[in-house]
Amino acid sequence: MRTSLRQRSLSLLPVVACCLFGTTASANDSGLDALLVDYWDYRVNESPILATSVGDKSGNNRLPSITPNDKARRLAAERDFLARARDLDTAMFDSDSSINRDLLVWVLEESIRSKELSLERIPFNSFSGFFTGALSASRGIRFTGVADYEDYIARINDFPRYFSENITNMRRGIDDGFVLPRIVIEGIAPTVRAQVKASAEEHSLYRPFIALPDSIPAAEQAQLRADAAAAIRDGAYAALTALADFLEGDYLDAATETLGATELPDGDDYYTFQIRRYATRTDLTPADIHRIGLDEVARIRAEMDEVIADSGFEGSFSEFTEFLRTDEQFYARTATELLKEAAFISKRIDYVLPGFFNTLPRLPYGVVPVPDAIAPNYTTASYNSAKAGGTTGGAYWVNTYALDQRPLYELTALTLHEAVPGHHFQIALAQELADLPDFRQRLYFSAFGEGWALYTEKLGVEMGLYDNAYSHFGRLSYEMWRACRLVIDTGIHAMGWSREQANEFLASNTSLSRANVRAEVDRYISWPGQALAYKLGELKIWELRRHAEATLGDAFDLPTFHDQVLLRGALPLNLLETRVRADIERQVDEIAATQ
Repeated sequence: MRTSLRQRSLSLLPVVACCLFGTTASANDSGLDALLVDYWDYRVNESPILATSVGDKSGNNRLPSITPNDKARRLAAERDFLARARDLDTAMFDSDSSINRDLLVWVLEESIRSKELSLERIPFNSFSGFFTGALSASRGIRFTGVADYEDYIARINDFPRYFSENITNMRRGIDDGFVLPRIVIEGIAPTVRAQVKASAEEHSLYRPFIALPDSIPAAEQAQLRADAAAAIRDGAYAALTALADFLEGDYLDAATETLGATELPDGDDYYTFQIRRYATRTDLTPADIHRIGLDEVARIRAEMDEVIADSGFEGSFSEFTEFLRTDEQFYARTATELLKEAAFISKRIDYVLPGFFNTLPRLPYGVVPVPDAIAPNYTTASYNSAKAGGTTGGAYWVNTYALDQRPLYELTALTLHEAVPGHHFQIALAQELADLPDFRQRLYFSAFGEGWALYTEKLGVEMGLYDNAYSHFGRLSYEMWRACRLVIDTGIHAMGWSREQANEFLASNTSLSRANVRAEVDRYISWPGQALAYKLGELKIWELRRHAEATLGDAFDLPTFHDQVLLRGALPLNLLETRVRADIERQVDEIAATQ
């Protein structure tokens, strides 16, 4: 089977997940089939941004509606979907049907609980939110005619309504005391204000109108450009200005001085939900996670000390990290140099991927700078998936702001994580899986996606990609960074840690630059629970791999294990463990049958 899979992947043919794990192609329960179709139709109809991302143009002229009436309607609909899912007779379901049903229940329970907790009162964090989503909602769209440009203009004209509804929800948060901390708003508000340019033509929203196709008559081109500029000025800029005024005024006045999620009204329930949402674990308390983090910090620190000794550096840990933070040899001199280095590393990885994976994604990816307007308050890098039927592949965003804070020795680990075989690899494969219900193709669980991406950083050791002590230390620093997140997130949100305490813990245990340390800690403050996903997910994947290695012995095949993890799409950790362990047991039975 491995040979045929390898031939299929190298010839860039689609993947059929059900054929890899011993399930049959028996018909699923018709009630489940109907439910999955109804649920997906509901999701696409309710979320025009989602519709755009999957190639459905029906919502390209608008942004989501998020009034209390909309929330009530969605809550009723999702409770009905959940009841239908729970009423299904699952006794005769095959493996694929069971996964689909269990996943739908998980997704619905999470969505319903978020509405019950009224999380729309805090609709953004220091990393992402409703306004960044609106600004990027049409990025990568394929414009094929005048109607596409007119829809795009209409969506920009919808900014004031959409922003106003979010501000209304945030005002409810002010009334309830459910707001973000002051230090978060002080960092975010300037980035919102910076989106308002001197002219409409300067903004990235105007980019599709710079070079219109010759098939559109000149007079019509001129009208489209005029309409777009007016929409940006009177729609987007007006909405962004109103939001910046609100953040700098009423919201900042109401923002908390405290940091912890558990210090908000109903904060314990809120933080418990965030742990479940992002870590997909229900068996761990904040104290459990804090302890796991401290144990991982101690283990990784011992490995870091070994690398320092092997490097020949004479000095303490803090002196070594200061050397890494300050020596010019470790930093690019220009944005282009940094981007070129990231691109070179990307191609080094591409070259060796077939030795570690049976199945490669067809969708390409590119190395792209983080937009200037958001770069100062943005993290080191990120991945942005491609839109279905769009004009670009996946985007590995690299932050070129403050080059003296973007060390090259971390770039190999960063590229493995954000590009391949990390986020781009995992997300693109999921989108290309045949026989996967629509609602699962773009489903994302942080513990799975971030856990996988962190797993691939260490996989880079086996791939031979860390070729000097500094890049090895950079990888360990990144792993330490994620271990520190377990300690810091729970420390801030459940144990009363201060921002300074969190900054010092992260800075003293990693080689991250001070700018990155501040940006990361503020991200954890503004986004409770999300930072836990990385290390908890990675630990589970390594646990499953060690189990496979121990159980199968010489029969263990790493590319096959990677198929078992990836080729069902994203799963919560409990479902991932159940399915991978079943795969391993099936392999054991197959081996026994041949002996």
